[in-house]
Amino acid sequence: MRSPHIATKSSPPFTTRESCAQQRRPITGMNPLSPYLNVDPRYLVQDTDEFILPTGANKTRGRFELAFFTIGGCCMTGAAFGAMNGLRLGLKETQNMAWSKPRNVQILNMVTRQGALWANTLGSLALLYSAFGVIIEKTRGAEDDLNTVAAGTMTGMLYKCTGGLRGVARGGLAGLTLTGLYALYNNWEHMRGSLLQQSL
Repeated sequence: MRSPHIATKSSPPFTTRESCAQQRRPITGMNPLSPYLNVDPRYLVQDTDEFILPTGANKTRGRFELAFFTIGGCCMTGAAFGAMNGLRLGLKETQNMAWSKPRNVQILNMVTRQGALWANTLGSLALLYSAFGVIIEKTRGAEDDLNTVAAGTMTGMLYKCTGGLRGVARGGLAGLTLTGLYALYNNWEHMRGSLLQQSL
């Protein structure tokens, strides 16, 4: 008995060459590897900086560029420290008073007074330090730790010049000590590496 199904014409089987070509054919939606990605790794090694500097510009910011940040940072730090100190003093001086409007006003006055005092003090020191640093850098034509120590010493001497020779000596010694410790901190890793190389 003949089958009721309609006979369809079957496609001939793939030959070996056609099946290999179909296997090598890329998947739909996938592009073959671009020939532009075959780059010599030697061209990826850069011996120079990746940014372009203007003519005559330095790779690092000088003292004049950092002066504004230093002065502003010292003013804000002084204001914050003075406000905390004023709050402590205000609470200490009004500890026998009940919580009332006069006590709040007195504490607020102490906070604003101490904040302005410390901001003015640290801002003035930062201004003198930055000015001396810029002058010394332009005079010597070099930027190193000697400028930092010299600027700190001269700042302390000028700030305490109203106290006579003894005040000038104390201010200069304080500035020399602080800036010397700062310079030592900046060069600590370099000094440590040099000492290790000498010990080996």
